[in-house]
Amino acid sequence: MTRAVVFAYHNVGVRCLSVLLDAGIDIALVITHADSPGENIWFDSVAELAALHGLPCIQPPDPNIHDIQERIRALQPDFLFSFYYRHMLKPALLAIPKQGALNMHGSLLPRYRGRVPVNWAIIHGETETGASLHYMTEKPDAGALVAQTAVPILCDDIAIDVFHKIVCAAEITLHKALPMLLTGNAPAIAMNLAQGSYFGGRTPEDSRIDWTASVHAIHNLIRAVAPPYPAAFSEIDGKSIHILRSRVVDEIPHANIVFFCDNRGCFVQCHDGTLQILSLTWNGNEISPSQLHQQLGSTTFHI
Repeated sequence: MTRAVVFAYHNVGVRCLSVLLDAGIDIALVITHADSPGENIWFDSVAELAALHGLPCIQPPDPNIHDIQERIRALQPDFLFSFYYRHMLKPALLAIPKQGALNMHGSLLPRYRGRVPVNWAIIHGETETGASLHYMTEKPDAGALVAQTAVPILCDDIAIDVFHKIVCAAEITLHKALPMLLTGNAPAIAMNLAQGSYFGGRTPEDSRIDWTASVHAIHNLIRAVAPPYPAAFSEIDGKSIHILRSRVVDEIPHANIVFFCDNRGCFVQCHDGTLQILSLTWNGNEISPSQLHQQLGSTTFHI
C-alpha cells in the first residue's frame, strides 16, 4: 500500500486529503496548523477530518525541526503532499519520500507563484486561473508540473467565488493525477519561470482604494478582497467606508471623482467610468445603499 505524509490546511487541504483517503492511500501522518485566534476561520478543518478518520495529526509551529524530520523519516513515506499548508518545507524534508514531494497551488503555474494567488489574479483582472499540482523544490512553486485544471474568473466574481472554484479544481487535478503518480507514470514538466511572476503576501493597507485608478482596477480590488477577506476601504467626508460588493455600470469619462447616492443606489464617478456600490459599511456600520441615501440625501462628495 502506498504511504503518504500530508501537510494540509484550509478547504483545499480537506478536499485533497479526502481524495487520498478515497484512493486507499495509507496516511501515516497529517500535519496541519493550529487556527490563529486572530484569524477569521471561515474554512473547513483538516484536523477535524483527520480525527474523523482516526489519523495521527500534529500541529507544530515549525515542521522543519529535527524531531519532526526524524519522525517522518521513520514512517518511510512514498510521498509527501502539501495542500495549502502555509510553511515552506525545507530540502531535508523534501528528500525523505521515495517517490517525491508534491504541492497543490492555487494558480495556473508558473503564473502567480507565491502567496494569495487567487486575490492577486483578480486584482490583475485575469479571466482564468486554476489549480496546479507540482513537485516541490527549495524554491517556492518552482518544481516540475504534474497536472493543472483551469477555472474561469467572471467579471463580477469575488475572491470567495473563485476560491470555491479552485477547491474543486484542486480536487479534480489530484484525482486525475493520482493514478499516474502511484504507477510512476506521472509527467514532470519543467516550468519556465520567466513566463510567470512571484507575488508576496498582502497587508490590510493594501486594500486602501486609490480613486485615481481606473474604474475596472478599483472594481477588481473590491472583489479581490471582499469578505471573508478584509474589504477595500477609503474615507469619504471624514467617514470610513468599506466597499463589500460593486459593479462597473458605464465607462463614460468624468471630469471629477465624486461619490453620491440617489434613488438607484450609491455610486462613484471615476475618471473613466462609474462604479455602483452594492454593499458597504459606513463609519463602521453595515448599511444598505438605500439607507445611506436616506441618511445623506443627494449630497455629492468629491474624493
